[in-house]
Amino acid sequence: MAAIARWCVRHRIVTVLLWLAALSGVTVASAVAGSAYSNDYEVPGTESGRATAVLQEAFPGRGGDSATVVWHTENGDVRGGDVERRVTALLDDVRSLPGVAAVTGPYGPAQPAAADAPSGDPAQAQQGTARAEQGTARAQNAQGQAQAGSEAASNQISADGRTAYATVAFDGLAEDIPEAQARALVDTVGAASGDGLDVEVGGTVATLAKGGGSHTAEMVGIAVAAVVLFLAFGSLAASVLPIATALVSVGTAYAGISLLGHVMTVADFAPMLGLLIGLGVGIDYALFIVTRHRKGLKRGLGVAEAAQNAVATTGRAVVFAGATVCIALLGMLILRLNFLNGVAVAASLTVVLTVAASVTLLPALLSLIGMRALSRRERRRLAEHGPEPEVPTGFAARWSAFVERHPKKLGAVAAVVMLVLALPTLSLRLGTSDQGNDPASTTTRQAYDLLADGFGPGVNGPLTLVAEMEGANDRLALNQLSDQLRATPGVESVGPVAYGGGDTALLTVVPDSAPQSQQTSDLVDRLRSDVLPAAESGTSLDVHVGGITAAYDDFAQVIIGKLPLFVGVVIALGSVLLLLAFRSVGIPLKAAAMNVAAVASAFGVVVAIFQWGWGSELLGLGRAGPIEPFLPVIAVSVLFGLSMDYQVFLVSRMYEEWLETGDNRRAVRVGLAETSRVINSAAVIMIAVFLAFVLSGDRVIAMFGIGLAAAVALDAFVLRTLLVPALMHMLGGANWWLPRSLDRWLPRISIEAPETREPARARIAPQRASGEGELVP
Repeated sequence: MAAIARWCVRHRIVTVLLWLAALSGVTVASAVAGSAYSNDYEVPGTESGRATAVLQEAFPGRGGDSATVVWHTENGDVRGGDVERRVTALLDDVRSLPGVAAVTGPYGPAQPAAADAPSGDPAQAQQGTARAEQGTARAQNAQGQAQAGSEAASNQISADGRTAYATVAFDGLAEDIPEAQARALVDTVGAASGDGLDVEVGGTVATLAKGGGSHTAEMVGIAVAAVVLFLAFGSLAASVLPIATALVSVGTAYAGISLLGHVMTVADFAPMLGLLIGLGVGIDYALFIVTRHRKGLKRGLGVAEAAQNAVATTGRAVVFAGATVCIALLGMLILRLNFLNGVAVAASLTVVLTVAASVTLLPALLSLIGMRALSRRERRRLAEHGPEPEVPTGFAARWSAFVERHPKKLGAVAAVVMLVLALPTLSLRLGTSDQGNDPASTTTRQAYDLLADGFGPGVNGPLTLVAEMEGANDRLALNQLSDQLRATPGVESVGPVAYGGGDTALLTVVPDSAPQSQQTSDLVDRLRSDVLPAAESGTSLDVHVGGITAAYDDFAQVIIGKLPLFVGVVIALGSVLLLLAFRSVGIPLKAAAMNVAAVASAFGVVVAIFQWGWGSELLGLGRAGPIEPFLPVIAVSVLFGLSMDYQVFLVSRMYEEWLETGDNRRAVRVGLAETSRVINSAAVIMIAVFLAFVLSGDRVIAMFGIGLAAAVALDAFVLRTLLVPALMHMLGGANWWLPRSLDRWLPRISIEAPETREPARARIAPQRASGEGELVP
């Protein structure tokens, strides 16, 4: 590490130019290649996955994705002359918009926008359903709306005559539709509201109009980070460097993730997730190194020497912490799910680049600003009084001494806090969130609610039953199945049988409950376990249940089944790294327990806000609903990695002191006093960055932001500065226990500077000779 820092300091201009060239090159390549994100939740081997495969083969979707125009009047009927004239004119305007292939409304047959556009007949609508089924995560309520509207125009008007809708088919998939086209649709529909008529637009394409170009969240997080850094350093130059380093590395990673989407499946939220993680850890890693560099300057080291020393010591901890984050993220690969593989690689790429920038670009920048890394007051004091030993004082020293005096009481308080916050996790429910979870002010949420009120909540996410047949008897059994389905509790309506290529047919079942409700999941189970086996009995008929709810439920079950293995592997790998670094059995065990506590408590906060709805609408996060199925895996990976960061930075300083003195009480006290301030500053920065992403307007990103912010806050302010040191005081020298046989067998890696080892070994050698040899440094 020292050699790397030495080269970067000596060639600082070259180092900076290389990083800027990398940023520019990857950004240009990304702009030229474009993005190719894909939200493919399909899990091979599941029933919904089989339904999707059969559906795609039998009904090859020639149409693109869709949107739904919904209108509602409180006075009169939507068939009234004035309402019909206004809406007909609106639909004509929509039909003329760029990218629109056809509009199917209740006032007449579908009218294509071009001669070769797909028509609005039932067969074409079912083909559109196949396309929507293929894009499960994107289509959400648009899939069900297109199916329900295909049966007959009269079905597009509610029973009370006050609500109606039209399906707008586009000539491309959602990822190929420009935001401008989606915005034109939303603006055109919005202009038609007024004078007693409420017109809204929902569905896949309408979601695109939300856009993704606003960087308010990032700017707010960076602004707060800048303020905290300036208050911590008192130097504008020093406070700018961590932000500059993080922006360069994260910007490079952001563009790189866009290119990554061309070679593997990468979810559309992966760049934002990488940005969220990268800004948080990037600024924090740079903060730790700059803090060590400033200490070196205050001790009288030269600028170059202080930078090299910071990278050789704290830089080691940064690399080690980054490695633990990457290991936790890449642990998702063992699940063998394409959707998660792309997210894991994308997030790991971001962490790798932030670590690389911290140990190369940052020392180069530190050498450029010279002594301005210190504030004017610090430079003046250094010039007048010379180097002075930096002794922990103030609140950090008093708190460390307070924990040393009352470890049992404070440890008990911390444990109770973590337990209470973790309780909501017991009610965690995984499932689909859709446009019904959007904020109440959005047109997508209002369209969703109008459809639910007028046609029943199930219309926003019907189930798709795909049947494979071999003869006339199977067709007869399928026709009888339609009657059985109508009599099944939880079913609102059943569409006509649509026959596709080969011996395949499709049935649309509209539940009487919302797609994300437990009742709809129960209906899926009822169909699979009772209704369909009875209908298939004595025949060769094979019916699969697909649709939004079925796909998400299957995805969730796969995740739940593999989660114990995943968590076990992540904990084991992280523990092995800590075992090698700290030569202790107790340190890895405590770290594993603390990480589990942080994850459980963070999920408790997420469940309370997003699933129970405590303040979700007030915070602009939309209506309460289930937690996304993929969130636990991704969040566990990130949270385990971030929790390990603070463990490494805290315990590595304690370990240094233990190696020098062999006094556990002093090691814990000094380690906590010297690192708590920088850990707390780093935590405040990371919390601010994570919470700022709530402003992104994306429910998934908001879940990550709040979950990560809660985990970091609890980890820094409850676990690492309270519970961990309390436990270490109570365990005493047992913290550093390691069997001698294991010590000889394990390879040695070091976080602290190697030169600190030899003096420590000389001092502790007499203890080992007297029988205390199991306290292995």
